[in-house]
Amino acid sequence: MSNSIDSSRPNPSLIRSMDYSTDIPGASHWSLRMRKGTIMRLTDTQGGANVGMLFYNPENLLERYNAPDSLKCQHTFKLTQGHCLYSDMGRIFASIIEDTHGWHDTVCGNSHANHIKRWGVRDYQSNRNDWMQNGHDAFLVELAKYGLGQADLAANVNWFSQIVTDETGKMQLAPSKAAGAQLTLRFEMDTLVILHTCPHPMNQADNYPRKPVHIQLGEAEPVTTTDACLTACDENRRGFQNNALYHLGR
Repeated sequence: MSNSIDSSRPNPSLIRSMDYSTDIPGASHWSLRMRKGTIMRLTDTQGGANVGMLFYNPENLLERYNAPDSLKCQHTFKLTQGHCLYSDMGRIFASIIEDTHGWHDTVCGNSHANHIKRWGVRDYQSNRNDWMQNGHDAFLVELAKYGLGQADLAANVNWFSQIVTDETGKMQLAPSKAAGAQLTLRFEMDTLVILHTCPHPMNQADNYPRKPVHIQLGEAEPVTTTDACLTACDENRRGFQNNALYHLGR
């Protein structure tokens, strides 16, 4: 991984600053506690990336991302700009304030060792950084750093992965989009982010897709009463109200 300070200011209306950036190689995992009012921008630098992501409340690790509620209350099957990511306590971990990809999956789950076997067997002991990691094991390695384990796994987001159906209704992974797709998350409460850059479970590529992602971190401008994520639906207004109650007096 390479780290650097990034002083660019790409969206002055929603983003106050971009202060830090890092590159996460393909088949890797990473985590960070994001503070309320900060942003995380992900860029698919080569095209074809998949970023599996989980969210937890660092003050109460039993509160975690709830994919069914996030889709149900916003009346959608996909995630994109304007949507919010809900916890299982009705609060909002993060809002998607920018998205050039247009469709992100949160229903197909995570890749396991059996999904990776199709590309052969490579382990870290023999192949070092050229091994083929799967999403399930990558999450478990990161979760262990916070005292969490398999029982704490929840349905995850798969950023940059679009799902389509064939004529029989069977779901499959859509072809990769061109390099450069971006999405930006604005964190509405302190959030522990766990992520990996392992393949989507439906990826049928001929070779193990070792795709990196570029991450930028910074600060957001305050949420206004006309904010697109806040006003997207009545349910989002209630989610933001739940956050306001949670932060009351702090």
